[in-house]
Amino acid sequence: MSMNAAFIEINETRWLGSLGIKFLADGEIGLVEHRLAPRALGAPLHRHGREDEYSYVVRGRLGAKLGDRIVHAGPGEVLVKPRDQWHTFWNAGDEEASWVEVLAPGTFAGYFRELLALSDGGRPRPEQVAPIAARYGLEVDPTSIPALCAEFGLRFG
Repeated sequence: MSMNAAFIEINETRWLGSLGIKFLADGEIGLVEHRLAPRALGAPLHRHGREDEYSYVVRGRLGAKLGDRIVHAGPGEVLVKPRDQWHTFWNAGDEEASWVEVLAPGTFAGYFRELLALSDGGRPRPEQVAPIAARYGLEVDPTSIPALCAEFGLRFG
């Protein structure tokens, strides 16, 4: 991490629906702690054009669709979500899951900040998300939500 990295808001988790977000550090590498309610979908299918994501699971069990593969990770395991790969993630267990997300480069943490500014604890509408996602090189498929929830027995938001 560069000497220019900023450490911000490490005491407070904010919520986008059932996805908790706590900013740990940003700069060249971003660190965000996430929490997710049991059996909740964290995001629709999406892909990042500018960054890779690494999810280090602290508690619970995460499921993920990475391209055509379905994978699971528990405490101490890492999910790797490379840029340009369609993916999504969910809490595959019956307890809250938590993980530390490493974003490389770290500028994508700004996407979460912008969504939180719109959400007031809920989830912004897809038409609000689209221009923000475009600024961060993110493609999102909100139409994937019903099928993902049905396939994996999840809820969203």
